[in-house]
Amino acid sequence: MSTPKGIPSVDLADFVKGTAAQREQFVQDLGNAYETIGFVAVKNHGIPQDLIDALYAEMKAFFALPTEVKAKYEIEGIGGQRGYTSFGKEHAKGMKAGDLKEFWHFGQFVEDGDPIKAQYIDNVAVEELPNFLQIGRDAYKSFENSGQELLKAIALFLGLEENYFHEFVHNGNSILRPLHYPPIQGEVEPGAVRAGAHEDINLITLLVGASADGLEVLNKNNEWVAVTEIQDHIVVNVGDMLQRLTNNRLKSTTHRVVNPPAAEMGKSRYSVPFFLHPKPSMPLNCLASCIDEDNPQHYADITAGDYLMERLREIGLVK
Repeated sequence: MSTPKGIPSVDLADFVKGTAAQREQFVQDLGNAYETIGFVAVKNHGIPQDLIDALYAEMKAFFALPTEVKAKYEIEGIGGQRGYTSFGKEHAKGMKAGDLKEFWHFGQFVEDGDPIKAQYIDNVAVEELPNFLQIGRDAYKSFENSGQELLKAIALFLGLEENYFHEFVHNGNSILRPLHYPPIQGEVEPGAVRAGAHEDINLITLLVGASADGLEVLNKNNEWVAVTEIQDHIVVNVGDMLQRLTNNRLKSTTHRVVNPPAAEMGKSRYSVPFFLHPKPSMPLNCLASCIDEDNPQHYADITAGDYLMERLREIGLVK
């Protein structure tokens, strides 16, 4: 098993199946990583490799469809929250040039009769790919389960009850995003990169199996560090919602996906992040335990739903 370069590595099995001492060490290692760099690589993450492989096969088949076919699944007026978002539509906050990517969004699959289902847009089936929606659903639930285990450890690190996040993330507004960065051919808009420097909006992001290098994170010395050799791991980072909730105790680190070297320009890059969001009603008010004289409250009170809409406007998905 390879060891990731650039970020710390932890073993989720130590928390889920380990001894009391292993669980405590995992909590501290995870929390310390999130206080410093905001990123960590996780092995034994619980997402089956055959499911990852199936998801990659389906997403590659979808992105290989003709442009006019993919366009059928781009739904106006919903801020890209379900279905397809075409090439160049999204940009990093503060950037004018669109990112050199296209993507699909799977949202929450409410299956227990929870009335919150009425607040969510239905997921979209692809008629050309009969297994696409089911595999997306299975992957979504697997990512969600792993993310909830990580949130338990985060809660313990913050001195909260282990299941603090459960009521907020059960049937939460999470997004699974299969991503395609097409080959870069010819001239591109000045400043355009595969994904401009940004921070994620959500609580935590789980990223599996990027098909090529390119991910870089900005460390505390203001240096870009390449995240490479992530086979058998997923990369999990803090998002702005968790940074806001913890009053900057846990770091939402700036990251980007840079354009490849000239020899690799003609190749596609694929990756699958899972953006773990809470229910829109969750208060993101700074935790009282994270506020003191040395670290006064940095953020005004806001709900997760209102904050999400604010950020979607900033990145161009909502007008």
